[in-house]
Amino acid sequence: MSMSVSLIKPTEDLRDEYLAFYQEWKDSGETMVPWVISKDPSDFAAMLQELYAEEAGENLPAGWVPASTYWLATEEQKLVGAVNIRHQLTVPLLQSGGHIGYGIRPSERRKGYATQILALSLQKAKELGIGKALVVCDATNLASERTILKNGGVADESFVEEDGNIVKRYWIEM
Repeated sequence: MSMSVSLIKPTEDLRDEYLAFYQEWKDSGETMVPWVISKDPSDFAAMLQELYAEEAGENLPAGWVPASTYWLATEEQKLVGAVNIRHQLTVPLLQSGGHIGYGIRPSERRKGYATQILALSLQKAKELGIGKALVVCDATNLASERTILKNGGVADESFVEEDGNIVKRYWIEM
């Protein structure tokens, strides 16, 4: 298994590969994480434009912050994950969103990709001038918690959502 992966900007070149990645998530019935991968990719060019606009801070809905989206790709250009990095935090993001939201496609889990996507994302966050990143996970998501701890996460107070879900919050110093 090739563990050499990199974060790449969403690109038209990987359209077919992305559609397969998207379809796998859809078929799994799981919540799509990060949320940006739930965007309808049928008009692929329009989806890419939206992602680029979000990164530039253009046409953002009220209360939203600029965010960069990257895909995690192997040397063979297979997409194994995606990440959305918020450039700053609002109160809701500080409570339960964090700077970095990432997900690994269902068929590629338990291979170490989550640890890598978070490590690479922290580098990108540092380049954006984020000195200390907030990364969160549901208390029930033990795999995600391990990933955050492996990347240097220091526990802060948990946040309890309205439905009772407990969100564990960790800070990672760059």
